[in-house]
Amino acid sequence: MAKKKTKNSKFRSEADRSSARGRKMRFSKKEVSPEELAGRKARNKRAAQRGAAATASGSVHSRVHKANEDENVGTEAMDYGTEAAEGTVRTADKAVYSAKMHGRKQPETVDAETGGSNPASKLKQKEDIKRQYASAKRSEGGAAAASGAGKAKDGAKKSKEAAEKSSELLDKLTKFIGEHSKEILLVAALGLLVMVIASSVSSCSAFLQSSTNVVIATSFTAEDADIRGANDDYKALAQALLAQANNAERSHPGYDEYNYYLDEIGHDPYQLAAYLTVMYEDYTRSEVQSMLRSLFDRQYELTFEEVVEVRYRTETRTRTVDSSYTDPVTGEVVDDSYEEEYEVQVPYDYYILNVTLKNNNLGHVITESGGMDADQQERYALLLQTKGNKADLFADDPYVASSEYLHYDIPGEALTDERFRKMITEAEKYLGYPYVWGGSSPSTSFDCSGFVSYVINHCGNGWSVGRLTANGLKGICSIIPASSAKPGDLIFFQGTYNTSGASHVGIYVGDGMMIHCGNPISYASINTSYWQQHFYCFGRLP
Repeated sequence: MAKKKTKNSKFRSEADRSSARGRKMRFSKKEVSPEELAGRKARNKRAAQRGAAATASGSVHSRVHKANEDENVGTEAMDYGTEAAEGTVRTADKAVYSAKMHGRKQPETVDAETGGSNPASKLKQKEDIKRQYASAKRSEGGAAAASGAGKAKDGAKKSKEAAEKSSELLDKLTKFIGEHSKEILLVAALGLLVMVIASSVSSCSAFLQSSTNVVIATSFTAEDADIRGANDDYKALAQALLAQANNAERSHPGYDEYNYYLDEIGHDPYQLAAYLTVMYEDYTRSEVQSMLRSLFDRQYELTFEEVVEVRYRTETRTRTVDSSYTDPVTGEVVDDSYEEEYEVQVPYDYYILNVTLKNNNLGHVITESGGMDADQQERYALLLQTKGNKADLFADDPYVASSEYLHYDIPGEALTDERFRKMITEAEKYLGYPYVWGGSSPSTSFDCSGFVSYVINHCGNGWSVGRLTANGLKGICSIIPASSAKPGDLIFFQGTYNTSGASHVGIYVGDGMMIHCGNPISYASINTSYWQQHFYCFGRLP
């Protein structure tokens, strides 16, 4: 749970007040020359990016606020503006997803005193504070020192007015962004926020530096080629694993039967890029290979399980039937034996190989075992919300989560079918939920077969089919011609990704429409060229 902050509170305790005064005394004794600042900037380029990210997450701005309470009105306004910009980003995401994915736990924030995400960012935070304090001292000069308590009071009044204007603007922007979630509107709103607040405070340079840090904190800092390259390497690992599973009959010969239980493979590339950015910042493709392998080994599990069953088969055997007799006339014994065939049930060992490929979902792997602290989790969430300010980077990837979906009004006539009405009532609860590989419940979100399986099991029609793949759902249905399809039937597609049989499934709602887990769960027309090209069959549930 985020810590509550009040508008007029400057310190949480007397200990904080004493600590801030101590920092002011130390910093005020040290002047930093322009030459030394330039040297530090050249030597610490990578540390600067990490420090900027930590600043936007909330660690540095609270320290700057404490250290400059009485000396620098502009720095106080900058601090408020940074928090406002962060709040705007979070509000935009909540407006779209909170009502849908309420089961997901949000990362908690931590007190600024716990530090940043790594030693380099902590060092850069300290340098930022010193640099901002020295700049404020130079801008004030002797005149500020001589102005006395009167100007300080006047400056505090102006700061309060600026903060109130900023707060009022933030409320308006929050409402606006909640209604218009597209990234371009988000960026425009943030830009407007920066300009208005910057014009209302006396220290524009300090604020603009802070807003630049916010941009860095919400951006992927690696080169596009390295981001795409790392994602391609991860996809190649998944394809190789799938090929290994499909090649089981060659790699494990001699079994009587092979059963395949294969989850769909794939991941949201923005989840991977966000995590690598948090852990490495401006990474290169080569330096993240060990991390890619570590994530991959946790996301996917491929197992080959041998099962031996005792079965019986019918065998035909031959036996001699003795029908000898004594001739009554001659008294000679006549051998009239013959061979006859008969059947017998014979037990034998039947060898089965179960091939199971489990997808634990990359998003769950990252959040549950990615080793991120609270600051890093917050940064990771911001990067996902903004797509690293590179929404076009993976624009064509079918597994990128989207916030937009098509709605459709079911004709009243179709709802007279009680069985279908229960199905569609359950299915529509999850409109807008993102596509998640392997997902099969509201708490994890869904993939296509996980969504349909969940609706079937929970709609109240008495079905209990478990968690089936698209092809598994096809197996429990009676295949029907397209001309006989009605609302409530399942519709299957093939070839939407590299697997045999049905690869995608939706619930047909009539009039050429279906509800399915695309990206996100949405209604879609089955008459588009894509779905017509991949159409497989209709199936009716028992």
